Amino acid sequence: MRHTLPIAPQFYVTAPQPCPYLEGRMERKLFTALQGEGAQRLNDGLSKQGFRRSQNVLYRPSCADCAACLSARINVAAFTPSKSQKRVHKRARHLDRRATSPWATEEQFDLFRRYLGDRHATGGMADMDAFEFAAMIEETPIRTRVVEYTDPQTNTLTATCLTDILDDGVSMVYSFFDPDQARLSLGTYIILDHIEIAREAGLPYVYLGYWVPGSDKMGYKAQFSGLEVYVGGVWQPMTDPSEFDTQLHPLSNDPIAEQVAEISLPDGRPLRTQTR
Repeated sequence: MRHTLPIAPQFYVTAPQPCPYLEGRMERKLFTALQGEGAQRLNDGLSKQGFRRSQNVLYRPSCADCAACLSARINVAAFTPSKSQKRVHKRARHLDRRATSPWATEEQFDLFRRYLGDRHATGGMADMDAFEFAAMIEETPIRTRVVEYTDPQTNTLTATCLTDILDDGVSMVYSFFDPDQARLSLGTYIILDHIEIAREAGLPYVYLGYWVPGSDKMGYKAQFSGLEVYVGGVWQPMTDPSEFDTQLHPLSNDPIAEQVAEISLPDGRPLRTQTR
């Protein structure tokens, strides 16, 4: 019988480009392909180490100027809604939630275009067409769901979240919503509802992507109790956001080779023991 040895994933680094979060800085990403029979396990393992998924790629910021992009997740057991979050939940609780397979629809794309036009008209996704949108939704080698929120009175799609199912939580890959429904605070509501989804499934965490000290557009994530951030190879509770300002220093990031050497693969061994 022929046995094949597991092949360690290969990691690459993107060319520098302007940082979307901090003005005047450049960003680079460390990334690897997500494919094959071990895709789900690799995604589970690297998500715990600060990586995020985009279609069939796993990536993590790896910048020379700072280490400000900190992967963030909510510890469901430690979460307690604030008074304002309770009000948000009450205002939007009439919406119907439906989790479907990752298939793109025209209704989703129309909502997506309206959302981008209002919130991110000059962002990197502003020119995304229907085919690219479908790829974002459908190109996934792991367990993924599209969570839709519909107004039952009008039967119209109000919000959508592309959500990955991990072995220890749910990961909110990308969400968008009706910009004309500002009163409902739909961005906050989607996170609150994903906390409930994780609780219903017995999963301990909700992964939110990156929180960036010094970035106003990412500040809302620090408003959720039970928030944890991945710093120095460990998850730690968010206390005072200002305590993480040191991550903005140019010397806060290790060289790329050292970052790769410290990555652990799903079998628990560090990557450096599996490459030559």
